[in-house]
Amino acid sequence: MRLQGKNMIVTGGASGIGLATVARCLKEGANVVLSDLAGSDGAARAKALDGQGGRCLFMACDVSSTAQVDALVADTSDRLGSVDIVFANAGIGGLADATEYTDADYLRIIDINLNGVFRTARAALRQMYRQGSGSIVNCASILGTLGQSGTAAYSAAKGGVVNMTRTLAIEAAPRGVRVNSIGPGYVDTPLLKDLPGDMRQALIALHPIGRLGRDEEIANAVLFLGSDEASFVTGAYLLVDGGYAAGKS
Repeated sequence: MRLQGKNMIVTGGASGIGLATVARCLKEGANVVLSDLAGSDGAARAKALDGQGGRCLFMACDVSSTAQVDALVADTSDRLGSVDIVFANAGIGGLADATEYTDADYLRIIDINLNGVFRTARAALRQMYRQGSGSIVNCASILGTLGQSGTAAYSAAKGGVVNMTRTLAIEAAPRGVRVNSIGPGYVDTPLLKDLPGDMRQALIALHPIGRLGRDEEIANAVLFLGSDEASFVTGAYLLVDGGYAAGKS
């Protein structure tokens, strides 16, 4: 198993890409801390997944709180013995024209999607530096590369994640720690299934591969970057987008 003996944290792990990553990495032998908000389904999800490969524990954490993020990493280390892989996945959406964003709405998206990733990476790096090893994967987006109307805050955050990842990778490399990011395209979720047919088809048409992504396909990319198979990969931004960012035919 590719992650046998590794201990992992996944933020935003109660649903979607996060949950698929928890399940995938458990099957590869990792012990995984599924972290999400206290009011989420995270505890039930972790209980259902526990033992499907490795151990699965739930720890509540709001990534907008430095104290909670620091406690998440410290508690994981105390309970499992190390923090070998971190997938900083927690995030929120938010669509609005730039002129319609309130300061509060804009700053909330930035705080969770960018600052939350930084808080998670900072706490993980401190622990991994003590260990002398580790791998961090930050969840960015195709909107870390491309612009899209109505996403000024989200795109700013995800673009920040991409370049912050590069900087952290440079800092961490001499200490034995790798830092990478992924850029998912549009992923098939229950929310997208409820879209009108024409809107759904318009999203599909953005991807030259001819369909939307699946949660498990994003999880596979996280698995690779977190594992020792990617031992010479750091500072990378891996697009998992069905060709979305490659351009139009």
